[in-house]
Amino acid sequence: MRRTWVVMVALFVMLSANSGEAREVSLQAEQWTRAVVAAGLTASSTTREALGGGLAHYTWKVRVGTGKYDAITVHRVVREARPWLPARSSRAVFMVHGDLWGFAPAFLTNTCVSTMPEDRSLAAFLASQDVDVWGLDLRWVGVPESETDFSYMADWSLQTHVKDVGTGLALADVVRRLSGNGGGDRMFLLGWSRGATIGYAYLDAESQRPRGLRRVDGFVPMDMVLRFGPDATEQRQWACDRYEALQAARDEGRTEGGLLGPAPGTPVKLIGQLATQAPNSPSPLAPTGLAAPTRPTNRQFAVIAAGKTAALFVPLQPLTPGYHLAGSVPDAAGLPTRTAFTPEPTLFDYLQLAVPYQSLNEVVETEKQLCGLDVPYDDHLQDVKVPVLYVGAAGGVGRYGEYSTRLLGSTDVTRIIVRSRPESERALDFGHADLFLARDARVRVWQPILQWLRAH
Repeated sequence: MRRTWVVMVALFVMLSANSGEAREVSLQAEQWTRAVVAAGLTASSTTREALGGGLAHYTWKVRVGTGKYDAITVHRVVREARPWLPARSSRAVFMVHGDLWGFAPAFLTNTCVSTMPEDRSLAAFLASQDVDVWGLDLRWVGVPESETDFSYMADWSLQTHVKDVGTGLALADVVRRLSGNGGGDRMFLLGWSRGATIGYAYLDAESQRPRGLRRVDGFVPMDMVLRFGPDATEQRQWACDRYEALQAARDEGRTEGGLLGPAPGTPVKLIGQLATQAPNSPSPLAPTGLAAPTRPTNRQFAVIAAGKTAALFVPLQPLTPGYHLAGSVPDAAGLPTRTAFTPEPTLFDYLQLAVPYQSLNEVVETEKQLCGLDVPYDDHLQDVKVPVLYVGAAGGVGRYGEYSTRLLGSTDVTRIIVRSRPESERALDFGHADLFLARDARVRVWQPILQWLRAH
């Protein structure tokens, strides 16, 4: 971090009239600097954002390689005793996001949109309950929309992200210990969507280290499947088809893209923009073949895209039957006509926060694993014995993610599926992003996570 903490101390001193306190904090800052450098971590910048309710959001930009975009942003959301002085806590969680949305849009959404109250995000909620919340932005989050050369992504993979999660956890450990936390405190790893895939891979590797060198004390995979169970042969074949299509694209030289094609976040962002700026105009993005008598408006198409997300993957099949971001209420033709759980203004804002690019390798590797083929990321799952809480959305991955937890060596496993309808109506039920955006997400999703963290 070099001189980062010195800058932090200078700001703190301006807020303090006690010179003795200032000297004490300055001395501690020197210790922080030495320890961070000794840990081999270099942060090029640090920011602090004051949030409501005595919370603060810290970020560190960390170099993780020599390439132009070999950098991650590490986040911390925590209650403060006073500015720049986080309060002590006995529980901490490190969050890994999935496709399209980085840490703040996914987990600290209320700081990115004006349609959510200050306590309406998972990270802010947990921090308000004295959980020390950490996380990171994967490397591709920092790639600007203006970029056109993606050759550097050829070397990015799930293993790259596993390494970066380890770097983020190391930084969190150093800072927490020097802030008076750490030691006997417990750190949990939470991964949503592809972030859960990365989480499984991280734990698979960490299980081979001596116990004293492991950093994770529990795992919360959210709405993701690692490998399909014996009763999901059709879904496994869908994954094989996606793998073959994406592998072919990679063989042709593509290094960037996702399940929605090259620059997967661009159309998602545009859907949200049009729904906000011209809600009643006919959508220029709606694909032909939608079962509707007239072209849907921009507002309607945004609701369709979120409530019938599988339509965006055509000709590929989705991860699970009826998979969608946000549950909806259908019209007479069966198309989503309004959202069921997430307010539409929040959904439209959220869609606009999608980042444009993603490295293709991680998507190919994930589909290969889902297809049942050999990958180097799950060879030691039986050695993973930390407590596990699986949280699924009944209209997202839902029950299909339960089998993956049985591949672990863990005996303390809790499974929660957030549902409002029977499995036969999963196409309308609680969606993949409803876990964070729904009006009642705090009661149905975040509170059970908090209770589980406290119990472990």
